[in-house]
Amino acid sequence: MSLDAPSLPSEPAQPVEGRPSSRVLGVAELLLAASDALQVRLGAVSVCGELSGFTRAASGHCYFTLKDADGANAVLRCAMFRRAAALLDFAPRDGQHVELRGRVLIYEPRGELQCVVEALLPRGAGSMYELFLRQRARLQAAGLFDTERKRPIQKFPRAIGVVSSTAGAALHDVLTTLARRAPHVRVIVYPSAVQGPDAPSQLVRALQQAGQRVEVDTLIVCRGGGSIEDLWSFNDEAVVRAIAGSAVPVVCGVGHETDVTLADLAADLRAPTPTAAAELAAPVRDELLQALDGAARHVERAMRQRLDRASQQLDWLSARLTQNVGTLQPQHHRLERLAQRARYAWGQRLSTAMQTLAHTDTRWRRASDGGAQQRAGRLDVLADRLAQLDPQRVLSRGYALIETDTAKVVTAPSQLRVGQRLRVSLARGAADVVPGSVQERLPEQGD
Repeated sequence: MSLDAPSLPSEPAQPVEGRPSSRVLGVAELLLAASDALQVRLGAVSVCGELSGFTRAASGHCYFTLKDADGANAVLRCAMFRRAAALLDFAPRDGQHVELRGRVLIYEPRGELQCVVEALLPRGAGSMYELFLRQRARLQAAGLFDTERKRPIQKFPRAIGVVSSTAGAALHDVLTTLARRAPHVRVIVYPSAVQGPDAPSQLVRALQQAGQRVEVDTLIVCRGGGSIEDLWSFNDEAVVRAIAGSAVPVVCGVGHETDVTLADLAADLRAPTPTAAAELAAPVRDELLQALDGAARHVERAMRQRLDRASQQLDWLSARLTQNVGTLQPQHHRLERLAQRARYAWGQRLSTAMQTLAHTDTRWRRASDGGAQQRAGRLDVLADRLAQLDPQRVLSRGYALIETDTAKVVTAPSQLRVGQRLRVSLARGAADVVPGSVQERLPEQGD
């Protein structure tokens, strides 16, 4: 916006010596006069720039800052009242390049230059928002925002980690919410800056530390709301990759509900605010206790019903047993008589068998003794006959046994020849002889 410089007097008016100026203004009067002069001088103005810190109050009024898209430090505070905000046909967001029309005045309570916006139109994305879109497209193509890689959050965590600034209100909101909802859950804080040039490296270090220590089931990354510049650390690529690669499931609650960062897209679960992140990370203990009480009552009721049914069935069986006692009594008596008869019959059979066995044993012994005597007599006869056939007994009667040098028994003169060595066995010894002559006896009549 270019404005002509207002005409000023070449020299300041000097009060008359010895007499005060004609009028002394109060602060409010001066600011009001300056505001009136601006409106008279400028009237309605059109300004273009980049939105930053856009918020919509519960009353419907909108407040934001307009800055030059080229990165200059000049900023303009803007307010858009509910009547004009209701006519917006788009959703303003930080980083967006817009054109506004309004009146420039001085906001007296703070003495600030302010623009009351009557109309707001989009003109395209600002430089930071364009960078945001390019980086989002690149990381999305790398798969860091894929739904398939997101993990479920632990339903009943034993410990929850919080990565945030210890000086921020977001950490206080998270701790208060967790203490109210789940006082039994242990909370571990991994401190880190959440704004400024050192914030990305500290956030990455805190995320890595939480993964290495393996002491929490869920990790909350959070900070309060702010402009796109204030939240820019959560668009840093290193931070986004650290969240996507975290060993612990991450719930991200950065800024207000309308704020969206790349860290939100990479987290396993996005929460609209830090308080909502705490609510998503931990269940309400009282609700869990009520559910446990309900389950205990259900189990107790089921067990009581089962015991009642078992007791009724036992009573029914007992009644049937009592009714059948009269029927079973005769059968019992009959069974006893049969058992007695069986014992008597088995006793008789056993006695008879024992007698038969004793008689058989006697007969066997008698038969065995007679047979043994007969076999012994026969054995004596056979032994005597065998003794008579003993060659030694024959030799004792004066006979001799003649054998050749090949141990062949000589029975005929034809087996002999003169000069042949012979072995003659006698009853009491043996001798070696050599025949001088051999005569064969002719067989006599009757041989």
